[in-house]
Amino acid sequence: MSGIAVGILGSGKGSNCRAILEAIRDGSLQAEVRVVISDNFDAGILDIAREFGVSNAYLPPGKFRTRLEPETERELVRMLRDVGVQLVVLAGFMRVLKEPMLEAFPHRIINIHPSLLPKFPGVESWKQALAAGETVTGCTVHYVDSGIDSGEIIAQREVPILADDTPETLHARIQVAERELLPEVIGRFATN
Repeated sequence: MSGIAVGILGSGKGSNCRAILEAIRDGSLQAEVRVVISDNFDAGILDIAREFGVSNAYLPPGKFRTRLEPETERELVRMLRDVGVQLVVLAGFMRVLKEPMLEAFPHRIINIHPSLLPKFPGVESWKQALAAGETVTGCTVHYVDSGIDSGEIIAQREVPILADDTPETLHARIQVAERELLPEVIGRFATN
């Protein structure tokens, strides 16, 4: 397997992880996912990793709801370094990363977010876009910094908001755009 060595962190179903693994399998993405790690024991993303034969692990997050305990985050750095990860991809990882990760992987951690940042950071941003009366939203891949969805923007894809959209229909279309954009951006890292 050639290409960049990727580690994926996720907390949920793992649809973006599946998109990455499928792009690698079909040859459109030159990368190798070395490990998938979740802070949620029952996360679907771990099942997807197993389905594709990718090493995977559950990392108990500790007592904080929005971030990892410092010792846990240092363990995460060790797990990623042990398998030679070059690029860390957050695919629905619901915790803010701090110094241990940011120092270990400077400008090598990216996140996919379901809005056109800097508009609507944080959770359920498609609902924020609908409530604000926007006519277009989309998704953003950005570098991760110590803030919430505040890192430098790498790429965006627009998704129109339709007159009859519900939060569910809009989110579903944004997810389709995410599954196209994220592997595309990883491919840019692989060729640079």
